[in-house]
Amino acid sequence: MKKRVIITGGTKGIGKAIAFTLGEAGYDLLLTYTSDDEAAIEMCNALRSQSTCDVRLLKADITNWASINQVHDYLIDNEWTLDALIFNAGLTYRDSFEEMHPEEWEKVFLGNIHFPVFLLQRLINLIHRGGSVIFTGSLMGIHPHSVSLAYGVTKSTVHALVKNLVKFLSPYEIRVNGVAPGFVDTEWQKKKPAEIRYSIENKIALQRFCRPEEIAGIYKMLIENNYFNGEIIVADGGYSYK
Repeated sequence: MKKRVIITGGTKGIGKAIAFTLGEAGYDLLLTYTSDDEAAIEMCNALRSQSTCDVRLLKADITNWASINQVHDYLIDNEWTLDALIFNAGLTYRDSFEEMHPEEWEKVFLGNIHFPVFLLQRLINLIHRGGSVIFTGSLMGIHPHSVSLAYGVTKSTVHALVKNLVKFLSPYEIRVNGVAPGFVDTEWQKKKPAEIRYSIENKIALQRFCRPEEIAGIYKMLIENNYFNGEIIVADGGYSYK
């Protein structure tokens, strides 16, 4: 039987790159997404044309508590168990400190922290022993984020969550790790003005953004290497080396 993986936020950006890397390696995939049905279907069809994996889509909003039962019920109804669960979906909030609203602040914490914790709680008995849980953290959870306080704080919390979950997942023989990407050349980053990209590149020892397939390979490694546990893998190309 092929190995099965869920990737939240699996149709765009880093999630999309992970999906292609795992799909081409033969993993069956369930990709969740929040909106943009057309882009999700297009991406799914492209992946199917390049691999023999079973790839499925499920629209599930990480800021809606009901999505937890939605994902769980989909797995039960389709008799899916999991070898890996990748929490990649996330959101940010970029209003200034002086103009932040509690409701938007709480939404970021719901999507980035609360939702994955309680989705994991709901799915824990559907993950095989020896399975893997991976969170997407961020370099901005290590270096202070100059634009989004909520994003920086929640990504720091993701890193702490990984470390603390080790003890709680140990009885299930499930490993948990995190990836803290720096600047990855996704659709989002490519929209940045040239002068901003140049400024960022000058802070990276490798003088370039990470290619999506490079970061995706780390997720695959964490699934397949059975000794990584409780680690935050930072992939920033040598950020702030100057």
